[in-house]
Amino acid sequence: MGILQGNATGLPATQSLVQRMRYDALKRVVDVAGSVILIVVLSPAFLLTGLLVLLIEGTPMIYRRRVVGPGGEFDAFKFRTMHRDADRQLERDESLRQAFHENFKLRCDPRVTRLGAVLRKFSLDELPQLFNVLMGQMTLVGPRMITAPELEKYGEHQYELRKVKPGLTGYWQVYGRQEVSYAERVEMDLKYIRNRSLWMDFKLLGLTPIRVIRGRGAY
Repeated sequence: MGILQGNATGLPATQSLVQRMRYDALKRVVDVAGSVILIVVLSPAFLLTGLLVLLIEGTPMIYRRRVVGPGGEFDAFKFRTMHRDADRQLERDESLRQAFHENFKLRCDPRVTRLGAVLRKFSLDELPQLFNVLMGQMTLVGPRMITAPELEKYGEHQYELRKVKPGLTGYWQVYGRQEVSYAERVEMDLKYIRNRSLWMDFKLLGLTPIRVIRGRGAY
């Protein structure tokens, strides 16, 4: 991972502990203010998306994905994009299960509904995670949201990852998405963790809508 900089603490070498504490405090202010503003501004999208899921796919409207964070595991909220028996489909199909374990994502996933594919393409399924940000479980910009089984992919870097809140968007979401390998995802997450700053956060926030509108690399 030659492009990575920083040290084992996950702090850029040029940053002091005081600078990191100041950054974390300001970041939380941005998270609270930003999530409130986005929830209000995007409320029509919330309502329309939720209504479509209920009318076309039925209940449950919200899917709770169990993921890891600095405080342990928590439920990240998403609009449901899969069939109700998605987990059973994975259990029944060994080849599907093996492919999923390789990347924890499936290209042309048969478990995803038609509506779900559209929601995923434009990241509308992730809108409810703004409430996770507001509650302090997630942050607007951070490393990818992952499940406990995925930690093995990070090897000796698990500790670094678990010290930082997962982000609604981040380096991977802007520059990689599903177009890169899992090893590259790990590298991107670590690059962000070791070099994060308010400037980088605002840059990634600004680039996110462009990436979402293009709808590339999502499945």
